[in-house]
Amino acid sequence: MQPHLNTRALLATSLSLTALSLGACGYQLDDGIYAGDNFYYAPEPAPANPEERPDLDHPVFEENPFVDTAEESTSTFSVDVNTASYTYTRGQLRYGQLPQSEQVRIEEFINFFRFDYPEPLDDERFSINMEIAPSYFAPEDVENERHLLRIGLRAADVSVEDMKPSNLVFLIDVSGSMSSDNRLPLAQRAMHTMLNHLRPQDSVAIQTYAGGTGTLLSPTAGDQKETIANAIDSMASGGSTNGEAGLAAAYNLAEAAFIEGGNNRVIIISDGDFNVGRTGESLVDLVRDFRDRNIAITTVGVGMSYNDASMEALARDANGNYLYLDTVAEARRAFGEELPSTLEVIAADVKVQVAFNPESVIRYRLVGYEKRLLNNEDFEDDARDAADVGPGHTVTALYEIELTDSEDDLMLSEVRIRHKPEFGEESIETTQLIKRSQVLDTFEQASANFRFATAVAEFAAILKESEFSHGARFADVHAIAEAASDAENPHHQELLELIDVAEGLWPQN
Repeated sequence: MQPHLNTRALLATSLSLTALSLGACGYQLDDGIYAGDNFYYAPEPAPANPEERPDLDHPVFEENPFVDTAEESTSTFSVDVNTASYTYTRGQLRYGQLPQSEQVRIEEFINFFRFDYPEPLDDERFSINMEIAPSYFAPEDVENERHLLRIGLRAADVSVEDMKPSNLVFLIDVSGSMSSDNRLPLAQRAMHTMLNHLRPQDSVAIQTYAGGTGTLLSPTAGDQKETIANAIDSMASGGSTNGEAGLAAAYNLAEAAFIEGGNNRVIIISDGDFNVGRTGESLVDLVRDFRDRNIAITTVGVGMSYNDASMEALARDANGNYLYLDTVAEARRAFGEELPSTLEVIAADVKVQVAFNPESVIRYRLVGYEKRLLNNEDFEDDARDAADVGPGHTVTALYEIELTDSEDDLMLSEVRIRHKPEFGEESIETTQLIKRSQVLDTFEQASANFRFATAVAEFAAILKESEFSHGARFADVHAIAEAASDAENPHHQELLELIDVAEGLWPQN
């Protein structure tokens, strides 16, 4: 595909590349000065040969199709709180290249943003918020008008001071592939950010791995900041990448320092280029052995040409979450401003089941979440793992639906949420109904949350080259996002710029 640039996107791309240059020049790890935190590292160009692109090593997940309600009225999936697909795409666009469609996960685009849903009541872990309105991006020639049903969850907030004691083991890839500024130095910056928030009751260990593995820092109390900082600064890259040995050693450290009732978590920061020992599904099997021991994992990707598929699968199959760091600012956000949601679990194994009423809904389609689908019988099976939600997280899911002609105020759907208050406990079910009378007449009547989520979902669908995206309508996406955005929210304003950059890179018809 040969890209072209329109005037608006040319300006945005020019500004982005200037920011890349300034960001790389401003980063100084040795003296603690971090200039240019909001700028983007100039990433190494991704190899042109597909066989040398570990980031393309993705299993095939077909997009969710429309389902006739008369044939199957119930849809079940695990929530998703990962954000890596959005931040990785952001880095690629800033560098001047479009993402591969396999790298775009619509739910991770949407869930990067924190939506202004009502706070849960004092005795609840999260609130459930639903809204339904006509779909803006539906094709005009469909027989029945399409609507969007938005399901939004907001978890209760927990301050850093009120977090449970944390037993954290950093597993840091120090192989030769981690040498560039947007890899190991960025990992060190993230660790320094978290260090500022550690408390005496917290414990930190550092395990490194390259061709072999070594314990750089045994479990150390969080108030021993100088000791921890010195260990962070002592890391240097070199060698091959034995992820298997590193993971096993890190989990053993976490198990040895296990805090009953605390946050026990392995945080792996890597480019995912595992080339020694077990790899792929075999490596995922290794972490599955530890998830039932209540040791969670956070996988953090760095670098442009990295194995997104491996890092995502490790988190998905091990009670974990998955982040991608493209900037120092993102490191500060994930390991500083949003630290509780990165480390703590407020609701475990969160599953959503939506039962549609065939008298009201002709057919439906879940937007995204292809890797999180569950069988309907999994919903009440507490042995079936699902994703965990941290404090302050918002989780949003969209269904495209087609309604019947009935004018009666019938139930459209029953939304059921199951979660465990703690790992290993019995799940609790919460139910909420939405009726025909709650359907809004026009898209413009919908809340800003609804309209902004719609714009984000359509932006991701375009980049994914989805069969359900009817034309690369960047101008419409930009207009909707801008009208629904918060002028004081930098992430909202950044999205508007990324839409313009993507439009400029998009191939001509």
